[in-house]
Amino acid sequence: HRVLAAESDDLLTWRKLGLVKDVGEDGSWDEKGVGSPHVIRLDDGSMRMYYTGESMDGSTAIGVAKSVDLLNWEREQAGVSTFAF
Repeated sequence: HRVLAAESDDLLTWRKLGLVKDVGEDGSWDEKGVGSPHVIRLDDGSMRMYYTGESMDGSTAIGVAKSVDLLNWEREQAGVSTFAF
């Protein structure tokens, strides 16, 4: 799965804009697919996309990407922390 964008002036007729979030590189946590995007606009005008990613072993995680134009997204990479409960 990948994330694609479209736009509309009337919510009835849509224009496809193309791919905005592709799968990760080989060996990455989201190399099998990305989906379920949720986008929020921050006070500074930039946007953050929170999305799910799936690795080849079927495990899933939440990713974050940032954009200023809704078409070009840069993945924000965080360090991994483990927690024991």
